[in-house]
Amino acid sequence: MAFAEISDGRMTQQGGGVPDVVETYILSLPDIHCAGCISKIEKVIAKEPEVISVRVNLTLKRVTVHTGRGVTADHLIKTIGNLGYKARELDAGYLSDEASKARDKGLLMRLAVAGFAAMNVMLLSVAVWSGATDATRDMMHWVSAAIALPAIAFAAQPFFNNAYGALAVRRLNMDVPISLAIVLAGAMSLYETSQGGTHAYFDAALSLTFFLLAGRYLDHRTRASARSAAQELTALEVARATKITDGKKETVPLDSLMLGDTILVNPGGRIPVDGVIQSGDSEVDRAFLTGESAPVYAGPKSRVHAGEINLTGPLTIEVSAVARDSALQQLAELVAVAENARTKYTSLADRAAAVYAPGVHILAALALVGWLLISGDLRLSVNIAIAVLIITCPCALGLAVPAVTTAASGRLFRRGVLLKSGTALERLAEIDTVVFDKTGTLTLGELIIDGLENCRPADIALAAALGTGSNHPMARALVDAADGLHLVLPKVGDIKEHPGFGIAGRLENQDIRLGRALWVKGTQSDSSATFLKRGDEPAVCFKFTDKIRPGAVEVVRDLNSHGIHIKLLSGDTQHAVAQLAREVGIEDFTAEISPKQKAGEIANLQSDGCKVLMVGDGLNDTAALRVAHVSMSPASAIDAARVASDIVLLGRNLTALGECLRTAKSARRRIKENFTFAALYNLVAVPIALAGFATPLIAALAMSASSITVTLNAWRVRL
Repeated sequence: MAFAEISDGRMTQQGGGVPDVVETYILSLPDIHCAGCISKIEKVIAKEPEVISVRVNLTLKRVTVHTGRGVTADHLIKTIGNLGYKARELDAGYLSDEASKARDKGLLMRLAVAGFAAMNVMLLSVAVWSGATDATRDMMHWVSAAIALPAIAFAAQPFFNNAYGALAVRRLNMDVPISLAIVLAGAMSLYETSQGGTHAYFDAALSLTFFLLAGRYLDHRTRASARSAAQELTALEVARATKITDGKKETVPLDSLMLGDTILVNPGGRIPVDGVIQSGDSEVDRAFLTGESAPVYAGPKSRVHAGEINLTGPLTIEVSAVARDSALQQLAELVAVAENARTKYTSLADRAAAVYAPGVHILAALALVGWLLISGDLRLSVNIAIAVLIITCPCALGLAVPAVTTAASGRLFRRGVLLKSGTALERLAEIDTVVFDKTGTLTLGELIIDGLENCRPADIALAAALGTGSNHPMARALVDAADGLHLVLPKVGDIKEHPGFGIAGRLENQDIRLGRALWVKGTQSDSSATFLKRGDEPAVCFKFTDKIRPGAVEVVRDLNSHGIHIKLLSGDTQHAVAQLAREVGIEDFTAEISPKQKAGEIANLQSDGCKVLMVGDGLNDTAALRVAHVSMSPASAIDAARVASDIVLLGRNLTALGECLRTAKSARRRIKENFTFAALYNLVAVPIALAGFATPLIAALAMSASSITVTLNAWRVRL
């Protein structure tokens, strides 16, 4: 049996035997824009007999298809084309930032043209509305036509193209009634002008185009900032490695490495592949991958993973997994799957549009047929049908969400919060569970001495003197503590760093050591501590904790007061996680959890009906950030985490999270109020239009009034 893999990871059965994967096609889909597009394409391609799996990624605007024999890229392109979507074999340049900027610039240019033309035609229409007749009225109409028709032909192209694509495959979307209203209004206005008619709809057609382009542009701007987190993860991979062959070093591309090859990673370098250390002692920073706040010792036979940072000593590593099989690449694939699941969310605007589009067509058709039966006058019947299309224009509906999102985005930006997704506020208003990462999220990822007030200044000064030349996080914390206390550091000689162990030196003919317990005093101890020993004196222990992020305690208290369940998931040790949970007031926590388990935990919560907000900052959080109903990361997060998130906290203080939740709930209320107003507006306007009383003046005023009202209501979010 063949299966089609849908975006949320489920498999749909097709029937037949499962063929071996012989081809993988990645096609660019520049025209997809919603969850409905994903569903259509996946369902149709999944029915192809040789297709094994299909996955559409809305963020990347591409589809990945795994097939057996007998399926070609041309066949897939034709199949997708029959649905009304353009498809082409993947062109990285088309998906680049430059292409996005070009589309953004095109929308803005069309918006400017429509606005400029609408203002000029409105000025001309004032003369007609004021009582101009005969030759004067006709001249005003012809001048309006000369301005309006070219402007409409250029500015309304986004609506025309999308409507044509839907109609070509016998489907309806929101752009069909919009395009129909614009075209019929322009065409009928031109006909009325040529016949010396009293009324024309040029101003209404241009106003409709302008207001809807404004909504489309606002929506496009919120989407433009969302790039693929999977691409960012891949960017973390090291492009080249230092390979050792018969004692000779050479720099080679990462793709050329084979299993069993030997590579060298110098201090400060990022490990390029998964492997086993053959020789060398060091400590590695894997906080961004596993969440462990303290560096981890790495020596012979220790396993290391792609993306980890070698801190103190050179390491010779035997390759155990090539780049495409590394832990980093597997995490990137996990994030890609989670990204696809996120695109299944259907916004309030999409749900409203699904009802609106067919309703408007039915009303206009009924008006045309009804008046034709009553009056027998085709010209009058077409005019009334056009009036129905215009006066029930989707301006209010089209602006309901973008106007609120823009107002809320401005409010939150002033408070240090950046929204990256057009539906982030809607989803944020629905959450009932918040999941926090530890290191870099509830904490700052900056080690500080635990119980500094109990340490002797002389011990801190001596330890800082040894650690001055080291990049180790604990050494840096000791130096910072000495600086904060304004201590004078003793002059220590013969300082030498021993990778993976610590730092040694001499002071007043005494040996001094600062480092791991086993190396300093011969016994094992907590990995979050370092020891200082001077000569034969007892070793002094310095324990470290991660500095708690400002506002962490307050935001946990705020969330608890609103009945929101809070959970802490971290890859750090049980002791470190339990200690932080006590300090900030979180009762539900899990430690030593892998990135895959973290994403799975959130998926399980959501399968139980919870709406989860995930707050994280590390590489190990990226999959969880994408799986969650909505996600957030601090500005200090790695690029992959920031890109994977819907919301970025620009400041260091977490209290902005509470403000974000309150704004989201307010925004959802305003969106629903706008939809309610749009419905009430149509209840009043439709009978007027159906009765034949909707003159161009009434249509233009009603349309403008509805748009202004929706916009003013949206700006209440900023108060």
